[in-house]
Amino acid sequence: MNLNSSRSPVARRIVSMCVAATAVWCAGASHAADQPVIGLITKTDTNPFFVKMKEGFEAKAKELGVTPQAFAGKFDGDNDGQVAAIEQLMAAGAKGILLVPSDTKAIVPTVDKARKAGVLVITLDTSLDPPTAADANIGTDNFKAGLLIGQWAKATLGDKAKTAKIATLDGAVNKPSVDYFRHNGFLQGFGIPVKDVTTYAESDSPQIVGSDVTAGSEEGGRTAMEKILQKGDVNLVYAINEPAAYGGYAALKAAGKDKGVLIVAVDGGCNGIKMMKEGIIGGDSQQYPLLMAADGVQEVVDFLKSGKKPESIDSGEKLITDHPVAGVPSITTDEAMKLCWG
Repeated sequence: MNLNSSRSPVARRIVSMCVAATAVWCAGASHAADQPVIGLITKTDTNPFFVKMKEGFEAKAKELGVTPQAFAGKFDGDNDGQVAAIEQLMAAGAKGILLVPSDTKAIVPTVDKARKAGVLVITLDTSLDPPTAADANIGTDNFKAGLLIGQWAKATLGDKAKTAKIATLDGAVNKPSVDYFRHNGFLQGFGIPVKDVTTYAESDSPQIVGSDVTAGSEEGGRTAMEKILQKGDVNLVYAINEPAAYGGYAALKAAGKDKGVLIVAVDGGCNGIKMMKEGIIGGDSQQYPLLMAADGVQEVVDFLKSGKKPESIDSGEKLITDHPVAGVPSITTDEAMKLCWG
């Protein structure tokens, strides 16, 4: 969702802009003047999740004969970088933008500017706040993804769930929608009432020993867990994604406190499934970023050809575990490995 042409003056200008940009990474700037430009803007270009998303984006663009341009922030939460990317895509005459917003509120005015200029904006994985600020959203039902791992953790712990000591390894300081949907879905699945569905807080339950942000990275997960362990021991860890989960596990292991700790996460990437086979992660909700991007390109092209308005799509979420529990549908790690991020 075949591009062979010499580089046009417009393309040369875009390449120069990409080289000069300090806040974003850019690729695929060369395009033929008669091929519509579609952009992809992710949170980072290093997280394997977004690497897979970019693969789906470029493959579908090649299939449909449109020109892909990919950008990313320097880090998870780099709103300024994403603003700059949208502006560059508008300058390049992009007809559509697929966006994974780092700050679901702060990016809205820039998205609004692009849409008023006639650019179709579809969010992937993470909806805007409010969701209607984009033309559509294609991604995981993040609340359901959190709900599944919460339900599984509660059933797995049984009677011990009532006294579980929980650490939450969350995403970013600005608490984007993907962050609070997964966090609150986990809490609800675990049986903990959520006080405010538009945010999250340690005060949601005395069972929460501590919550800290990780920027969705291994290093961030390690640092967050080290801070939480200063408040007390934990035996259940919720993580925003698998890199954060592994960082949290590494901190627990370094402190000699990893035994008997149940870790759950969201992503379902191939590396994460390997962690599950090693016993590091017990339950995980799988997502499908390659499909998100491919569907996004398809919707933009359909709109350009026929005027068909894009529709929001739940790209799917499945609980992965090799220790299934009654009442919570799941797939095994072997089954998940065949699907990972496809």
